[in-house]
Amino acid sequence: MSAYRAPLRDMQFALRELAGIAGVAALPGYEETLDVLDPVLDEAAAFATGVLDPLNRAGDKTGCAWRDGEVTTPPGFKEAYKKFAEAGWIGLPVPAQYGGQGLPQILLGPTLEMWNAANIGFANGPLLNQGAIEAIELVGSEEQKQRYIPNLVSGKWTGTMCLTEPQAGSDLAQVRTRAVPDGDRHLITGTKIFITFGEHDMAENIIHLVLARLPGAPEGTKGISLFIVPKFLVNADGTLGERNDVVCASIEHKLGINANPTCTLNYGEKGRGAIGYLVGEPNRGLEYMFIMMNAARFSVGVQGIALADRAYQSALEYAKERVQGRDLRPGSRAPEPIVKHPDVRRMLMWQKATIEAMRALAYVTAASLDHAARNPDEKVRREHKAFVELMIPVVKGWCTESAVELCSSALQVFGGMGYVEETGIAQQYRDVRIITIYEGTTGIQALDLVGRKLLRDMGAAATSVGKKMEAVAKECSAHADPAVKRIGESLAKGLAALNETSQWIGMNAMGDLQTAFACSVPYLRLWGIVAGGWQMARAAQIAAAKIAADDGEAEFYRAKLATAAFYASHVLAQSAWLEREIMDGSTDVMGLSEPQLDLDRKLPIEA
Repeated sequence: MSAYRAPLRDMQFALRELAGIAGVAALPGYEETLDVLDPVLDEAAAFATGVLDPLNRAGDKTGCAWRDGEVTTPPGFKEAYKKFAEAGWIGLPVPAQYGGQGLPQILLGPTLEMWNAANIGFANGPLLNQGAIEAIELVGSEEQKQRYIPNLVSGKWTGTMCLTEPQAGSDLAQVRTRAVPDGDRHLITGTKIFITFGEHDMAENIIHLVLARLPGAPEGTKGISLFIVPKFLVNADGTLGERNDVVCASIEHKLGINANPTCTLNYGEKGRGAIGYLVGEPNRGLEYMFIMMNAARFSVGVQGIALADRAYQSALEYAKERVQGRDLRPGSRAPEPIVKHPDVRRMLMWQKATIEAMRALAYVTAASLDHAARNPDEKVRREHKAFVELMIPVVKGWCTESAVELCSSALQVFGGMGYVEETGIAQQYRDVRIITIYEGTTGIQALDLVGRKLLRDMGAAATSVGKKMEAVAKECSAHADPAVKRIGESLAKGLAALNETSQWIGMNAMGDLQTAFACSVPYLRLWGIVAGGWQMARAAQIAAAKIAADDGEAEFYRAKLATAAFYASHVLAQSAWLEREIMDGSTDVMGLSEPQLDLDRKLPIEA
């Protein structure tokens, strides 16, 4: 199994040339960003390679152990978490007043990518601290902020999101967990499932953020409140008190991410109920939880980039070493490594080009998160907020779906050796499969994109982004470099397909929502492919200019230009058939009745 190597040069390109990190550094409070950029990336890469990566394979094989409500993580995880916390990585974007480093959100793009690529089983734990911190910071009381955030930042405590229940799944309107007032606190009873790091031995306390219903609350999603439920109660002086009535009933036996304990938690199993504290106002819990969920959805999109890049590295290294077949060029029949085979090269190029497009789009979205929060111009803040809201389901949905395909392609490069565990690529394929599911399946992301983002504002945000894409397409189409020109023409065709499809969905939604939503997942894929093509076209413009200037990195920029050209002809070209699938095929989705779906298994009618 090959060791992970962070793609620092491409990360730097995406941050500096595409995401505009210099503009982020000009925002109030972020003035030191450029000074610390290189050290942060270098240290994160060193931690990923030196500490997390060596635990990845062993963590997968050993997994977590549950016994009498207690969970033990794989050997080395507790020590790695302590080092992670002591290095200050949890508090990277958290304000200094709570013990954080106060750095911009954009730096979460590359750091999360490195940690998840090196060891996703480990990285899922501290990842959830970020969401818990942000939710408490934005809607918690001052007392809650002071009591919980510094300990979450330091890593002494970890956080969870407790949404899903056995009968509810993603339909949170069905949440049944109850919260009964008891003085200045509440007693929580109910069961939550699929809780990532809901119980573990890496920190002294776990702060569960739990969705529950108050007595007399409205039915559906409007009657859900948010509560802080600590594993150990916290005394007035900040010390830990008695164990709360939160019991880990079991951990799941999963396809992948075996080093990550996924727990079933019972609240109130031993008595009247687990003690919890209301966060914010009653019946606004789902609104607050989406603070955590949106942060988590962006992070899961980055996980897709991370796992795809890790798999690509493994496939490339194997392809260089594996000698099989002979040279196809005239006059030579010498044995050669499979990296020289055209189809293997096609698979590798597919992975490289799509990964770079996903990385660029995610980092650009992260930069907008910072502008939406801190840009002094209110109009600019609104524009960036609209862009982020539009892109979050795309980053989550497209990057994760693509990652599954890319990891599968990487395994294909290995041939039969990819199907055995010893090479390591099988673990990457198993690990990646969950990311299209948790924090909202791809179908949920697509419904969000169409229903909340496209239709809600009558396509205003989508039109604004489309105009930026159109400007880049025109510039590239008029470029002197033939490769850049071809990329621009491909982007223009992809954008035309996206615009026509968006208009078609908007028109159908007025009278037939079922047809409008039938191909929402292909529509999300179309958005991702075209938005990724937009970033690759921008990259091609920059690369052509750098090559012409001969600034000393011509080889890197020639590779960038060639990769962008491949993306245009092999990935962006998919937009044409996606348009046809959506506009011509949506009515066929519901073409069979439910009995007809199983008709071929019925006994034939006797004459």
